[in-house]
Amino acid sequence: MKGWLGVQIVSVRNVVLALGLVLVCTAFATLSSHPVQAASSYVTIGTGGVTGVYYPAGGAICRLVNQDRKTNGIRCAVESTGGSGDNLRGVRSGELELGIAQSDLHYAMVNGVESFAGDGPWDQLHALFSLHQELFTVVARADAGIKTFDDLKGKRVNVGNPGSGQRNTLESLMNVQGWTMANFSLVMELPSSLQSKALCSDQVDAIVFTAGHPNASILEAATTCDIVIVSVKGASTDKLLTKAPYYHKGVIPAGTYPGVDADIQTFGLSATVVTSANASDAVIYDITKSVFKNFDSFKLLHPAFKNLNRADMLTKGLTAPLHPGAARYYREVGLSPQP
Repeated sequence: MKGWLGVQIVSVRNVVLALGLVLVCTAFATLSSHPVQAASSYVTIGTGGVTGVYYPAGGAICRLVNQDRKTNGIRCAVESTGGSGDNLRGVRSGELELGIAQSDLHYAMVNGVESFAGDGPWDQLHALFSLHQELFTVVARADAGIKTFDDLKGKRVNVGNPGSGQRNTLESLMNVQGWTMANFSLVMELPSSLQSKALCSDQVDAIVFTAGHPNASILEAATTCDIVIVSVKGASTDKLLTKAPYYHKGVIPAGTYPGVDADIQTFGLSATVVTSANASDAVIYDITKSVFKNFDSFKLLHPAFKNLNRADMLTKGLTAPLHPGAARYYREVGLSPQP
């Protein structure tokens, strides 16, 4: 009996070992017959207020990146922020992997000037691509008597929250004009998501945006109260454009908003997508690839993207070098990165 039991125990042990070997072999066979999924990478894009264009722009990028998650392993999320300045500082500190920023602030951070003078130049800022054109836009109450930018003097104006792109563009033009905040009778610093309500409730006479069009917040104002959109042109604007090459003239077409029956002449810049030199080459490559391989679909994700073209996205407003991961993708598909 003892010998028989010993034989039985050995036999059972051999069966267990054999089954284990079969399971291991099966696992290896399964792995070898399917591609290995990339390890997960979590990426957050800093955007802006939820009623602006940056927030849906970030959402559009993440949508295309996330639909490729099975192959790229990237989980992309959008964060609503105070705008360009917050996004650039978030990328610099490492709190954000990517950010959307106006080309003027993009330039200011690289060179350590204007609102980034206290931080010093940062040569670790890298670019992926630019997006839509952003135009400086002055929206005023129809009863405020504001027909030109000069008419803002002595009025109640929302200048935007500190660090926002709209605030920076306004201050750049004010500097050329020789104005300070004291030239306004009242200054408010509301973020873009709140300023249309302040305008229509008569808390301010005018609000300013630096935005892609159409813009949900401006549409909110246009459909809630009587407004005018003011042309911003003349000697001061021309002087600013000569001084700052990242600005260019632009037009808000007639019919963009209710009551806007004529083209509005103004100036603007480009929205840019930026990251840090420390960002993974592979991750930035995959993000760039997801956008450009689905380019026609991307253009349909927001009206502001309607006139995008690939060549401009590699050059317009990009005063920081392209990230190596983005540059590699452009080379592979025959696009010419910036010199």
